[in-house]
Amino acid sequence: MNLLVVTLWYLKLYHSECYIAAELYLDPSTVHHILTEVVNILHSCIYSKLVSLPADMTDINTTYGPEENHKLLVDSTYIVIPQPNDSRQRKAYYHSKSSTNCAFKVRIACDFNHQIVHISECYQGSVHDITILRESGLLEYTEEYVQIITDKGYIGEEYVITSKKKPHGGEQTTEDTNFNRNFNSARVAIENINQRFKTYAIMDGVYRGIIDDFHKITKIVQVVCALCNLNLSKHPIRK
Repeated sequence: MNLLVVTLWYLKLYHSECYIAAELYLDPSTVHHILTEVVNILHSCIYSKLVSLPADMTDINTTYGPEENHKLLVDSTYIVIPQPNDSRQRKAYYHSKSSTNCAFKVRIACDFNHQIVHISECYQGSVHDITILRESGLLEYTEEYVQIITDKGYIGEEYVITSKKKPHGGEQTTEDTNFNRNFNSARVAIENINQRFKTYAIMDGVYRGIIDDFHKITKIVQVVCALCNLNLSKHPIRK
């Protein structure tokens, strides 16, 4: 039995451990142990090799976005969880886009080669996007020539660039309109990458693990992102 294939099958289709146990004539506890150990091995072997920031983002040869100093794209996504019974937990995990109104939230960054290069830890769904970005350590790499482009949920940092606002009571300049057009076109990449991420059913379905085990869900997310990068290398998104 190929344990790697079983684990990839689990991540991709997210069958229950009981279903996998029945299919493989194993005890569910054995399946749980196999999946946990193989995810740990994958994380230790492939995550740091497949998900890493470019060595020198200030280099003029580093691929950039609408402007030369735009080096990274950032967006958050969510993983649906069952609605907790406890009202305080429901409030903490609240996420308006989740089908259960509760979720984990994670921040993903990609470069302009359209590879995932940085992933935050998982957070409760109610945590603000800018808080996750600040605590992720990614801002330590930003400077005048290494800027992040993202949506308005991340306003508040010097080198985090969002689209230009329309002046109150006025019209947007042609320059700002053109900037926003190029900006929004570039941002499609991170949205497409998030869609690839969601092709793994464990990220797109209702997560069945323990919801306060952030270490485990973060490790699973990071492994899935590494696998996404393999897929993106073979089947790149359209630039």
